This record gives sequence, structure tokens and C-alpha cells, in this order.
Amino acid sequence: MSQIIKNIKPIWEEKASPVVDFLYKIKVSPNTLTLSGLLLIAVGSFFLANGYLILAGILIFLGNVCDALDGFLARKYNQQTLFGAFLDSVIDRYSDILPMLAILFLYKDDVLTFTFTSLAIVGSYMTSYTRARAEGLDVECKVGMMERPERSIVLILSIFSGFILYGMMLIAIFSNITTFQRIHCFYKK
Repeated sequence: MSQIIKNIKPIWEEKASPVVDFLYKIKVSPNTLTLSGLLLIAVGSFFLANGYLILAGILIFLGNVCDALDGFLARKYNQQTLFGAFLDSVIDRYSDILPMLAILFLYKDDVLTFTFTSLAIVGSYMTSYTRARAEGLDVECKVGMMERPERSIVLILSIFSGFILYGMMLIAIFSNITTFQRIHCFYKK
């Protein structure tokens, strides 16, 4: 986890705690939140592909909020399961790629945006893959400057601002750097 996210997480959990308590009280499961987040991101991606940036940004933001709440709910109320962890990781990959596929569609005639979005997709997947593969070999490599939370923040801000090319450039560059940071981490360990 990046230092920025480590610093923000306690504040986020303090502010989100009443929401998580309410969700638990009305019997919303962490897996329901995970799937709800995917649905919101999928619908947001549809609107993004059709050029409705503000609506897309709102829906993708809400989908990411669901993703941030699911794990907190599971930890706080001791609802963690192996299936839930697996489902969350799989859904995260869909949630990463759907908005970027929408951007590829929206900017299919813009070579620069298309190229950087393609590189952002590669970097996003390689960042996730290198961590998963390292953990599969019993080595923890949770290092890097652009993990999923940072990618999501950059993506959402770029959608709201309309500076999608710059957001894709940041994600492409820094997610691929993160991949190499993880390769280096694994090598050292």
C-alpha cells in the first residue's frame, strides 16, 4: 500500500464507519457491495463510452466507494471469507478495465489517447499480476507508487475534469513503474 493511501485510510475508515454500521444493520453483505460496485462501474463505463463524462464520473466514483466499503465492512464485522477476498480481486480487475475500454471506444480516433489508454491497461494488469504472482510464491510485494486506489483516483479526476489523456498518461507511466518496483521487490526478497 502506498504511503498516501496508508495516511488516508484511517481518516477514510473513521468517516465511513457510520455508513458501514448502517450497511451491516440492514444486512448488506460485503459481496453484495462488491457486486454493486461492479454494476455501477459497468453502467458508468457505458455512459463514458458515449461521452457523458460527468454522469460516468459519478457512477464510477460510487462504484469505487462500494469497493472501498466492502473490505472495511468485512473486516469490521468479521465477515472475511476466502471467497470474498477472491471475488473482490476478480471484480477489481473488471472494475479496472471497463472504464479504460470505454475510453478506448470514446477515443478510438485519437491515436495518443488510444495509445496511452492501452499502456494504462497493460500497466494496471501487470501491477496486479506481479503482486498476485509474488504472493503465489509466498513473497509479499505490496510496493509501488500507483496501486489500484491511486489509479482509481486519477481515472475519476480525469473523467470529471475532461483531461482524460493526461490521466491515462499518468496511469500508463506510473502503473508500469509500479510493475518494475514489484519485480525489483521480488528480486531483493
